[in-house]
Amino acid sequence: MGAFERYLSVWVAIAIGAGVGLGLVVPQVFSVLANLSYANVNFPVAVLIWAMVWPMMIGVDFGSLKRVGEKPKGLIITLVVNWLIKPFTMAALGVLFFKHVFAPLIPPADAEGYLAGLILLGAAPCTAMVFVWSQLTKGDPNYTLAQVSVNDAIMVFAFAPIVAFLLGVTDIVVPWETLLLSVGLYVLLPLLAGVMARQLLVARGGREAVSAFTERMKPASIVGLLATVVLLFGFQGQVILDRPLIIALIAVPILIQSYGIFALGYGAAWLWKVPHNIAAPCAMIGTSNFFELAVAVAISLFGLNSGAALATVVGVLVEVPVMLSLVAFANATRTHFPPNT
Repeated sequence: MGAFERYLSVWVAIAIGAGVGLGLVVPQVFSVLANLSYANVNFPVAVLIWAMVWPMMIGVDFGSLKRVGEKPKGLIITLVVNWLIKPFTMAALGVLFFKHVFAPLIPPADAEGYLAGLILLGAAPCTAMVFVWSQLTKGDPNYTLAQVSVNDAIMVFAFAPIVAFLLGVTDIVVPWETLLLSVGLYVLLPLLAGVMARQLLVARGGREAVSAFTERMKPASIVGLLATVVLLFGFQGQVILDRPLIIALIAVPILIQSYGIFALGYGAAWLWKVPHNIAAPCAMIGTSNFFELAVAVAISLFGLNSGAALATVVGVLVEVPVMLSLVAFANATRTHFPPNT
């Protein structure tokens, strides 16, 4: 993990400050950028999201799916946590805090936006950063790739229905056409483009060519993320200045969800006697979020200056330090798991 990735939360915090400042100094620029949209898709943001997502999708190898039957326990834990537990606990925490605990501090309309953002985060399991967490915990890289590939295949079909169901349960209007368009634009198309690019790279130079290309593309992903943060907070600047504690309030359920989901997945792996090089990554996949997708869909569904978009970006800010703390915990408890196989 390079220094830039290790201090990603620092760069996100700097981007937040830059966005708030620029939004106040040159609001007309952000107004022009906001108007560059069609069918609820903002073109500048779409380009930035693709810059983040496409290089990650190149790393997905569906050929690795044939390995998932060799050691099914880790995959079972990952799938149960990601698709049967995590989205619903995140929605429940959002309702608890934004409809009840924090209700006196947040206007009802804003609370709905923050709740929607949390739902989007909870329904989007990690696709890229989990490879970093797996490496830092000495996880099995091939099995991690298989787990991520299965999750991505499921996400194409399950993300939209789960999000729509949870938004409906929480009485938030679901614009189905925009939701399906977002999934196609930010999941299906980048995934297909990534698979095609991977095949070309493998034909030219094997897996080494894939690794080298994704490494060269990594700066573009980071720049896309930070530029998106600047845009989002440029639109949210006045809201944040008026209510500076809002970021801390949004972070509370995200922190509880992250540590709770990790404890559930890691604990299940320990009870089931899963080797550590599979147990650690399978718990990390459930804990980490595909925040690039969550940000993109929040913008498409609710707008650049929405509470949902703000909540997803707070997820970016919180995730890296949380995951690094969990990496340290996983490494410290390695000896409590069966030997790697």
